[in-house]
Amino acid sequence: MVDRRAHHLRCTARGSGLPVGGAYRPPAAAARRSPRPLARAPAEHALHELAVLSRAQLDTSDEDEILRLAMDHVAAAGPYRAEAAYLEVDGELLPSPTAGPVLPAGMGGRVRRLAGRDGPVSVPGRPWGRALGLRGTERLHGYLVVTSRSRPTATERSRLATLARHTATALSTAFARRRERETALELHRLRGERGALQHQLISVVAELGHQRALHALMAEVAASGGGEESVTRALHDLTGLPALVEDRFGRLRAWSGPGRPDPYPEPDPVQWDEMLHTVARQAGAVRMKDRLVTLARPHGEILGVLTLVDARGEADDHTLLALEHATTPLALELAHLRNLAEVELRLHRELVDDLLAGTDEASAYARSEAVGHDLHRSHYVVVVQWSNRAADEPFAQSVGRAASTVGMRSLLTRRSGQVVMITDHRPHAHALYEALAQETGTLSGSIGVSSACDSPNGIPHRYEEAQRALGVRRDARERHGTTFFDELGLYRILGPGNDRQQLEMFVDEWLGPLADYDARHHTAMVETLSRYFDCGGNYDETAKFLRIHRSTLRYRLKRIREISGKDLADTDDRLTLQVAARLWRIAPGAPG
Repeated sequence: MVDRRAHHLRCTARGSGLPVGGAYRPPAAAARRSPRPLARAPAEHALHELAVLSRAQLDTSDEDEILRLAMDHVAAAGPYRAEAAYLEVDGELLPSPTAGPVLPAGMGGRVRRLAGRDGPVSVPGRPWGRALGLRGTERLHGYLVVTSRSRPTATERSRLATLARHTATALSTAFARRRERETALELHRLRGERGALQHQLISVVAELGHQRALHALMAEVAASGGGEESVTRALHDLTGLPALVEDRFGRLRAWSGPGRPDPYPEPDPVQWDEMLHTVARQAGAVRMKDRLVTLARPHGEILGVLTLVDARGEADDHTLLALEHATTPLALELAHLRNLAEVELRLHRELVDDLLAGTDEASAYARSEAVGHDLHRSHYVVVVQWSNRAADEPFAQSVGRAASTVGMRSLLTRRSGQVVMITDHRPHAHALYEALAQETGTLSGSIGVSSACDSPNGIPHRYEEAQRALGVRRDARERHGTTFFDELGLYRILGPGNDRQQLEMFVDEWLGPLADYDARHHTAMVETLSRYFDCGGNYDETAKFLRIHRSTLRYRLKRIREISGKDLADTDDRLTLQVAARLWRIAPGAPG
């Protein structure tokens, strides 16, 4: 609505001669204070002026202007002078600016007390005065206060009444026009608001529809138990973008949509951890180059990463909402898988611990079947120890992954600072060690493998064999690698035991002179003799292994006979020297 009071006050300021939005204008009322002519106008002229006044009033929509015209032409009705004019604004009578800055004292109060009726008013020096109510069909528009120096005749009062009626009609018309304009403006505003509300309603309905479809699809994914593939497939169907799940270390677990790299690249561990920390510090999905990334962490622990590939930057708010909602069923799925893995791991380890300690076959077979492992096949016990790694859970997981990499199905536990596996495959001579070295990033490890076992009852004894093989490997000069118990040969009975000092004395007795010669002359006589026996006395194989010429090998063997005083052609000397050479490899305290 147009503020009529503000408009009226602005007009009042203009009428008072104050500068409002323009140059100073002397008020019209000041001009009216000059004496008006008192001669009575002829009837025809008065009626003509009233008609002209009526047309002028009806041509304007400014209520103050209508009052100004009435006050300026009141003399046309008779010997009158306009003293004041009032407009009804918001239920209150306010003086019109057309009356000038000075009104007769107490005039406003007397006019208000008339309460809409016509009534007499008194002005000093003016014997006759009248306040004429300017009434429309529905309301009072204001008052016109007129005085005269003589009592008007009936005709003059009739003309004055006619002027008041014309003025009231013009005010009614101006009021109606103003109300019509205000109504039109209000209708325009309401139409605009309605359009905005309709647009907002359409957006809300579309948003609710999208959310309902999203919730329904995610509920279906959660109820179906389809796993990570179901989550990525649903997310791809909703957004049209490739969706993928990676584990905590950046390895791909599921991909839906086009553009899957083959093979999937291995992430840089440092950069991957920095990315996880960046995403974890922010709420919701985070853009990382051409990807939108969220973390599945149901209890604060990051279990996986859900990602949308958005190379063209097409993702909108609905896409982000779908990605964030899809994280919930994924987190539940990964947490469920984690719980299953922990339960399975605990069952596996309890079974392995009981098998190593000894348990009845019937129970062992039943429990192994319950965890999905077949104990009816031949098995091996494998003991793993890494010098720079504690046998904690992460290391046990590394051993399990390395075993899976080389195709070994196994049951696994941790005992006495070692990781122990019961596997249905005999490890390759180097495959398990190399896979675990790559997994841990270090070569400083030893592995002991038992001989084959055909029943659960034999597993405790095979565990002792694996421990013996591991002990031989760790006490040998070449400490890192894999040792098989069934390849120990003489080491089975002469391996490290309680009387190690006697073994070292025996080695010193037979190989001491050669070891001393090696120490003084920086030669390798003991090593040459040991490799000669390992190659079965074959000159060509021994020379090839030592990377020396055959004549060089023949010269070294001649010097060994001379230095040690032992004859290699003698059966007893040869056997004793061969045993001493084998013991030399596993006795760290022996010479050389």
